[in-house]
Amino acid sequence: MKIALMMENSQASKNATILEQLNAVAAPLKHDVYNVGMSDDNDHHLTYIHLGIMASLLLNSKAVDFVVAGCGTGQGAMMSLNLHPGVLCGYCLEPSDAFLFNQINNGNAIAMAFAKGFGWAAELNARYIFEKAFTGPRGEGYPTERKEPQVRNADILNQVKTAIAKDNYLDTLKGIDRELVKTAVSGERFQKCFFDNSQNPEIEAYVRSLL
Repeated sequence: MKIALMMENSQASKNATILEQLNAVAAPLKHDVYNVGMSDDNDHHLTYIHLGIMASLLLNSKAVDFVVAGCGTGQGAMMSLNLHPGVLCGYCLEPSDAFLFNQINNGNAIAMAFAKGFGWAAELNARYIFEKAFTGPRGEGYPTERKEPQVRNADILNQVKTAIAKDNYLDTLKGIDRELVKTAVSGERFQKCFFDNSQNPEIEAYVRSLL
């Protein structure tokens, strides 16, 4: 699995801590981690709005399989990611959130709070969230007796989102202010992850046209 971590400006100083915990979980599982957002306060400036654009590009081009995002509360990142077609983002404050999202909703992104509640042992909480997000089977439902309706409803939700987002993804992307998208894709680490792994030449060509 290819996993992208993206941090925005308000919590960029915590990137090293979160990246360390994500790598500690992902490496033994043979998952690849791409640190595509801000790595410190002096890095390429991003807001949670840019994170949504970045996540949509990486997921819709199949450059990555999963996105870990966040902001101060995690709420803005979650809303920003869920705006876009092809992105199903859950809100995770604790390990049980990640487990239940994994089993019941089986999405492709999580949003975490990197300021709210980020106190003593916060790095351990982050690691346990990642363990529940990336360890074991997905989409099996919980509890066991609710498996069938939960799997069915998760599929229906995906169908509803696809029906609402009727336009081609590239058309929706072109409908966003070009400068906003250009800022989102201007980071060197994002570009390397995207261009090295993208499986959609049309999306790739549009990003190149912005740069």
